[in-house]
Amino acid sequence: MTAPRSLQLRLGLAVGVLLTLLWVTTATVTAVMLRHEIDEVFDSALEETAQRLLPLAVMDIVDRDEEGVTQHLSANRNHTEHFTYLVTDAQGRILLQSHDADPADFPAWQGPGFANSDTHRTFSDSALRDTIRITVAEPLDHRAAVAREVQMGLGLPVLIVIPLALLAIMLAVRASLAPLRRFRETLERRNERDMAPVPADDLPAELAPLAAAQNALLDRLRGAFEAERSFAANAAHELRTPLAGAIAQAQRLRAETKDPAAQARAGDIEAALKRLTRMSERLLQLARAEGGRLRLDTPADLRTAARVVLDDLTRAAGPGRIETTLPEAPVISDLDPDAFGILCRNLVENALRHGDSTAPVQVSLARDGMFRVSNAGPVVPESQLQALTARFERGDAQAEGSGLGLAIASAIAERIGTRIDLHSPRPGRADGFEVALRLPVTAP
Repeated sequence: MTAPRSLQLRLGLAVGVLLTLLWVTTATVTAVMLRHEIDEVFDSALEETAQRLLPLAVMDIVDRDEEGVTQHLSANRNHTEHFTYLVTDAQGRILLQSHDADPADFPAWQGPGFANSDTHRTFSDSALRDTIRITVAEPLDHRAAVAREVQMGLGLPVLIVIPLALLAIMLAVRASLAPLRRFRETLERRNERDMAPVPADDLPAELAPLAAAQNALLDRLRGAFEAERSFAANAAHELRTPLAGAIAQAQRLRAETKDPAAQARAGDIEAALKRLTRMSERLLQLARAEGGRLRLDTPADLRTAARVVLDDLTRAAGPGRIETTLPEAPVISDLDPDAFGILCRNLVENALRHGDSTAPVQVSLARDGMFRVSNAGPVVPESQLQALTARFERGDAQAEGSGLGLAIASAIAERIGTRIDLHSPRPGRADGFEVALRLPVTAP
């Protein structure tokens, strides 16, 4: 049998078992000692009873007119007689006996002192040179009953107190480990991008070093991730100027040369440089999505950012390529409009690039913050849907793109505490692809 994994259960069981064993041992030792004391008390009572009754019996027997007559004392009222006695002469004739005394319970005379039979404990004494003898008997069942009552008195608290003590121990251990549970729950609520130190001021001294080591590890990881994001952002930003200069040189070369082959090569160079420029922009957006602040203190209307981005994309794609549905009432949210613009642009550009060029891309923003972008096109297999949010993953390897659009959208959704849902085919349609997520909104 393996030990339980719960520290709380281990401590509770260990302390509870030790307390139970200690209590049972103490009760057993106490019962044995009390039984010995009970025997001494009852032996003393037997002896004292015999010594008190013997002089009275002698006086009564000496004053009798007839010798050897048995006198049977009657009870004044019904009662349980724990001590019975017989007074006999040297010939064994019964001269006096208590009303409940049964001569069969009394052993043969063996001289003064204590004796035991199968059923009774007796004490005997004599007077007038051993001519008058008295034997007082007590049933052994009486002593056993008293001992059982004592044992019950010691055992009942064990049956009652031990469960209560175990419950108290479990509650005390649970209360003592409450800071550890809070520390664990705080860690469980963290996502992989939250590397802030976990508060551990109220942890017990034995567990504080573990929390300190955990926070030190988080601090090192945060530094490593920030360095990675900073490198990506700085590299993408620094590439803009030389890429723009290289594109300008390629355009100038194509304009100045008269050689068709050279013009073609210059055009290929320009296209490759533009793809590299788009890639650097996407890397910069990804670094912004993963490391920047996406929730603001002052809410704003998301429709404004949506109109700016969609108007720009409509001019580039051509009329009729984007169908926009925006509510008449404001959609107030604390989401950074720039972050929403990055989200909207990446999703719509993905739909334009990978969708059916003969069908419009549908973009809708609802009053409750539900944002949807859908396009017609071939159905994406279920096995590939979730993989599309990974970096540099493209559903159609033949189409142009960086493979970062859905990764950027997924990073923004995760940072604002929502989920991005991918559907293919589109709900209610037999083809196409849809991206849906619920943006945080507040009262206007």
